[in-house]
Amino acid sequence: MLERLGALLMREPEDREQLIELLQRSYERNLLDADALGMIEGVMQVSEMQARDIMIPRAQMDVIDISDTPEKFIPWVIETGHSRFPVIGENKDDVIGILLAKDLLSYYAGEEFNVRDRLRPAVFIPESKRLNVLLKDFRSNRNHIAIVVDEYGGVAGLVTIEDVLEQIVGEIEDEFDFDETEANIILDRNGQFRVKAQTEIDDFNRTFATDFSDEDFDTVGGLVLSHLGRLPKRGEQFRIGDLNIKVVRADSRRLHALLVEKVRTESAP
Repeated sequence: MLERLGALLMREPEDREQLIELLQRSYERNLLDADALGMIEGVMQVSEMQARDIMIPRAQMDVIDISDTPEKFIPWVIETGHSRFPVIGENKDDVIGILLAKDLLSYYAGEEFNVRDRLRPAVFIPESKRLNVLLKDFRSNRNHIAIVVDEYGGVAGLVTIEDVLEQIVGEIEDEFDFDETEANIILDRNGQFRVKAQTEIDDFNRTFATDFSDEDFDTVGGLVLSHLGRLPKRGEQFRIGDLNIKVVRADSRRLHALLVEKVRTESAP
């Protein structure tokens, strides 16, 4: 297979388009599988993207206020499920450092706990930083999160090593992910429904006995975006009609998965 692939690539491509065309032909001839082709294309894409293209915007950043006590912010830390949190002073432009969720174990162990003493240094990068360079920095510095700043020094957002890697290998699954072969709507052991954001409105209506229109949007994700008027972040909860909805997977660009539960209404006596 390597000899055949080498022979195909001996015709040196003159530009990016020809290189992609060669890779596509390699896939069509079964010299590359779909995963390998996708990763190669992802690597090429990363070399042309900047931090601003994938960062979590400032408004959607989950941060900890340095003035809050552990009793106040720990329940929220558990709810969001992140492993690292920017800690701020007066506002989001004043990032003091990074708190690792695992460092909160010492608080539960009964040790003396001071947030400032547990902070790791925050890394600041410009919006224009290339993702391939950023990934190299993440690996060499063993850092997993960077604060993105604009040309005036204000915080524009943040980016994690997972955000960069997902541009190469695709979405990294977590406990809320669906297998591609699973149905779009699944009843879990708690009586709630896990719903893919790509679920069509007609299917959603049949499951929950609702009558949402599909004239303006085709999917549940479109329904949520239309209702809120913005992209919600992970862990956010809200109500649409008689449905309680919680976002369990979302990134800075797309909504992926929801937990949906129908509100039980008591019948009149």
